[in-house]
Amino acid sequence: MLEVANLETSYGRSQVLFGVALQISRGEVVSLLGRNGMGKTTTVRSIMGIASCSGNIRFEGRELQRLPSYRIAKAGIGLVPEGRQIFPNLTVRENLVATATKGPWTLERVYGLFEHLKARRGNYGNQLSGGEQQMLAIGRALMTNPKLLILDEATEGLAPLVRAEIYRSIEKLKAQGLSILIIDKDVKALSRVAERHYILEKGRVVWSGSSAELSANQEIQHRHLGV
Repeated sequence: MLEVANLETSYGRSQVLFGVALQISRGEVVSLLGRNGMGKTTTVRSIMGIASCSGNIRFEGRELQRLPSYRIAKAGIGLVPEGRQIFPNLTVRENLVATATKGPWTLERVYGLFEHLKARRGNYGNQLSGGEQQMLAIGRALMTNPKLLILDEATEGLAPLVRAEIYRSIEKLKAQGLSILIIDKDVKALSRVAERHYILEKGRVVWSGSSAELSANQEIQHRHLGV
């Protein structure tokens, strides 16, 4: 579904990505791992057309390189950005309908996935807890009816119970056949939900493999993830 090859991205004179390559198949959950500052968010920004880059980015056979972000989103890629970036002065319901497109994901379906949002649908974004804001950010991305969902720092800064709820929702989305690219630091949870993993180190993919291979390779986890 998504094919990234020879991806190189710079901010000014500072190059961040060096030939990054990854693939995601239809219905597959894939994680992007690495310590802070290794290029994970830059990879996402490059895929979404937010950061200027070179290389090849193909989605369902269509070249995305040089397309504006809104056209990439319309092609079927939904982003849950780092930091959530919900609209603080809109209600939960308004945040959700602001991005809505025709498709299977509706308000009621999002409320079914996140019951907290239904209870808080009249509250403004800045009145929500961090966990509720993350649920809203995921729901907002789902309302675009994406074929591929990208979650950047899926559970960063959240309490353990909320992290568990977010991962339960990801497992439900996986069971429904949604393709997902996820960035997070919870290696144990990612090994449970994702089929394959890529590890970035200083803007390069230094390891890729299955969950079984990652779980069995403590040296790789310690060297590149600090686990």
